[in-house]
Amino acid sequence: MHTKRITEKIFVRDDLLRQVARWKLAGKKIVFTNGCFDILHPGHLEVLSRAAEAGNILIVGLNSNVSVTRLKGKHRPVNSEPFRTQMMANLQIVDAVTVFDEDTPSELISAIVPDVLVKGGDYTPETIIGADVVIGAGGMVMVVPIVLGYSTTNIIDKIRSL
Repeated sequence: MHTKRITEKIFVRDDLLRQVARWKLAGKKIVFTNGCFDILHPGHLEVLSRAAEAGNILIVGLNSNVSVTRLKGKHRPVNSEPFRTQMMANLQIVDAVTVFDEDTPSELISAIVPDVLVKGGDYTPETIIGADVVIGAGGMVMVVPIVLGYSTTNIIDKIRSL
């Protein structure tokens, strides 16, 4: 039972867009966040928790392996795309996960047009991809303060120094 529910949270883009249309028709407030989520840490959990509190449906856009490698370098991601996807889908607060190959989620955000766009405190509203789309549609952008001492890069560096 639980495995089926988890896999039902993982969407290819076209199926996600159909589901988003159903949620919007039902009056649900759609929240979107995105990232690599390579090594899940307290900073990620804070962003995801605050995002989930901002609406009824939380959608996570997950960078594909090729996208992560382009953005972070040849030694990333540490965890595979299927693992990262399953990890996100296993979180009770996440309603939908979709993978994108582009360097940014701009196309995905433009297709979904969420009510709320959430990113971590290493961004400002002016630097958040898709903020213009969301605000232009009457939505809002939320920046969650950084949880100091936690980043995937810091965790990797700490492990390498052992």
